[in-house]
Amino acid sequence: MAGTYGAEKTDCDSPFSLVDATFQWIQENIKDDIDFVIWTGDTARHDSDEAHPRTDKTVLDSNKVVTDKIIKTFSSPEGKLEVPIIPTFGNNDFLPHNIMYPGPNHWFAAYGEIWDRFIPEEQRHSFQFGGWFHVDVIPGKLTVFSLNTMYFFDRNAAVDGCALPSEPGYKHMEWLRVQLDLMRKTGTKAILMGHVPPARTDSKQNWDETCWQRYTLWLQKYRDVVVASLFGHMNIDHFLLSDTKDIDLDVAAGQIPAARSVFRKSINESELSAQGKEDYLQELREIWGDIPGSAIEVLNEEDDHAEVDTEKKKKKNGFKKIGGKYAERYQLSFISPSVVPNYFPTMRVFEYNVTGLENATVWKEKNATEKVQSTENLELRFVGIEKKKKGKKGKKGKEGKQKPKDPNLIIPDDPPKTALPGPAYYPQQFTLTGYTQYFANLTHINNDQPGLDGVEGSKWHDGNHGDKKPIHKPAQPRKFQFEVEYSTFDDKQFKLKDLTVRSYLHLAYRMGQRSKNNEIAEGGGASGDIDADKKKKKKKNKEKNKTWLHWLNFAFVSAVSEDDLEEM
Repeated sequence: MAGTYGAEKTDCDSPFSLVDATFQWIQENIKDDIDFVIWTGDTARHDSDEAHPRTDKTVLDSNKVVTDKIIKTFSSPEGKLEVPIIPTFGNNDFLPHNIMYPGPNHWFAAYGEIWDRFIPEEQRHSFQFGGWFHVDVIPGKLTVFSLNTMYFFDRNAAVDGCALPSEPGYKHMEWLRVQLDLMRKTGTKAILMGHVPPARTDSKQNWDETCWQRYTLWLQKYRDVVVASLFGHMNIDHFLLSDTKDIDLDVAAGQIPAARSVFRKSINESELSAQGKEDYLQELREIWGDIPGSAIEVLNEEDDHAEVDTEKKKKKNGFKKIGGKYAERYQLSFISPSVVPNYFPTMRVFEYNVTGLENATVWKEKNATEKVQSTENLELRFVGIEKKKKGKKGKKGKEGKQKPKDPNLIIPDDPPKTALPGPAYYPQQFTLTGYTQYFANLTHINNDQPGLDGVEGSKWHDGNHGDKKPIHKPAQPRKFQFEVEYSTFDDKQFKLKDLTVRSYLHLAYRMGQRSKNNEIAEGGGASGDIDADKKKKKKKNKEKNKTWLHWLNFAFVSAVSEDDLEEM
């Protein structure tokens, strides 16, 4: 039994009434505060109804309808887009499900028309060729890359990773490398976004291993350029910390198989049951439990803006374990849950450091006559940079013995020695300062289950439909609205100063501690500082890691009961 706006916590796809209500709420509440929109894909319904199989037309029609609604919501009264929109392909946005063939293909042609106002003219050749492009959201200063993660996706049987030059995944990675190099040369920063995240645990993975290796290597080398990596797909609210110590250049080059990845099972969002998601999140927690505690103690003592005290070996050794003072050993990916949900509908509004942007050029939608750069010039620029890189191929770099013999893996240069750590590591212009997570409590709003009268919307999260009949015929839904689920700016459990890797490394470490003997003190210090007598006095139910349970609740968009969370 589905309500007016859908049936949360079920396999049902959401109705267009939810889409309409969402865009109306955005229009009335937050539109004027938005600088650009990142749309992470999966707009078409899942192919789970055997009685009504999907067709090319229904998939494209769904995307066309939503595109039109986005344009209407974020346009001026004169019909001009007021902010850039950056879409990407989800694995349900084409047929067959998960299977995207190399381009050019009819899907790229169709979406090229649907997303015509979103894709810059000078990026059309890249899009028609591989479904990837980028948008200068703050001209000359900040660019958002739309990655076609379907060519990295382990479940895409039509392609074969990122190591072979004949594969679209290889070409995509080379395009990204060249573009990030251009960003560095022009002083532009980049946000990377896509649908399928690079999730990778001991038993599960999303991407082909060669793609994961190259992407992680690129982000390590261009850490002075990349602001953040943003993804969707998995329907649970969480983050990833990729460890650059897992980079293996021979695997990235495709010269040897990835021994560890043999035992990993590909993650599919439709197969991730509540139990499967719990197992996946617990694996992430185990990884976080291995973060060096001595390094976290050093971070606790070290002020973000203070100079490193070279006289203290403790600090020096602690920093070394995490890649320096700013934890550059790790990379951070944000995975947002969905507007069209498995749980409750949700959306995220990021905020970023705007220091020095007072006189920045504002993005404006261009008319056809203003789009003057040709794709031919773009191709010449691409080839020219390739020739320059190939000229350096025979030189020995810092990678030393790790450097593979395969000439198809071009290893980018490290950041200039004089460069500051990038925005993902050190607070500066474009560093993400925090975000606000909104959600719509459909159980309360639909008002179609017994016993809900008088229940406060933000307190009621049951959402179990079963075979219950609605209490109102016809339906009597309450007013549709999104409310704040949580905010990183003031969450007392997360204690995030900003969204830098350092901040999340500290959070991940605290959540990785399981037993009361390893719990983190309220002030954020390591477990060794807790008095042994106080540990003995703790009640059994206090042994649970409060920060972990707090985070786990939001991972499931506040749709799972506290008792169920404590059993995880």
